[in-house]
Amino acid sequence: MSDTLKKPTVGLFVTCLVDIMRPRVGFAAVKLLEQAGCEVEVPRSQSCCGQPAYNNGDEVNSLAIAKQIIKVFDQFDYVVVPSGSCAGMFSEHFPRLFRYELDWLYRAQRMAAKTWELTRFLVEVMRVDSVDSCYPAKCAYHDSCSGLRELGIREQPRQLLSLVKGLSLAEFDDRDVCCGFGGTFSVKYPEISTRLVSNKVSDLAQTSADTLLGGDLGCLLNIAGRLRREGSATKVFHIAEVLAGMADGPGIAEPEDEA
Repeated sequence: MSDTLKKPTVGLFVTCLVDIMRPRVGFAAVKLLEQAGCEVEVPRSQSCCGQPAYNNGDEVNSLAIAKQIIKVFDQFDYVVVPSGSCAGMFSEHFPRLFRYELDWLYRAQRMAAKTWELTRFLVEVMRVDSVDSCYPAKCAYHDSCSGLRELGIREQPRQLLSLVKGLSLAEFDDRDVCCGFGGTFSVKYPEISTRLVSNKVSDLAQTSADTLLGGDLGCLLNIAGRLRREGSATKVFHIAEVLAGMADGPGIAEPEDEA
């Protein structure tokens, strides 16, 4: 990008799970966005996207959370999220929340229009056609339900992974099937959730992949936990970690090396 052109400003919404469970995903996202030519900021006052409250019918708290998020990210050209689930909350559900508050509805619609899931943003907005990354392994990619069904994210992550040196991609037979996480769904319906994730792990084994990748940390934590309980050595990483060349440590749900 020419130095005379203003870099697009991106507010990175890191998500609760990334912040608490896998901060490396956030650092990887910042690296990828900066390499693509963006000016990136991670607002300290960001909070949860509000999805747990929203999915459980708590509209009062959902509205309060949404207003806070909209205020925090109003200044940026784009809002980028390393999660189809949280990005879908902003894009699809914030406008529905404010259907009776027209002044806030306009602001919610404006935020929805500038919110992008990370891989879709890199492909469709920044037109990324190269990455400085090498990951010599056979990988499978898990499509999260929110990213796939709400945002139409399917080919974008695969396009980016095709740029990684040494990486080959194997596809699930039932790649459109849920992993069983679904946020509070896994708590409300543990038997169904366990069956779904067990089926996903079985499908993964059929690919003979060394590594599982995905764009939603909730799904990846769920699958990685099941893999560990079944004694599998399959590594699990968020796609941002591989694209940024940061998949050189323990995978998700693997213990950190002792000092």
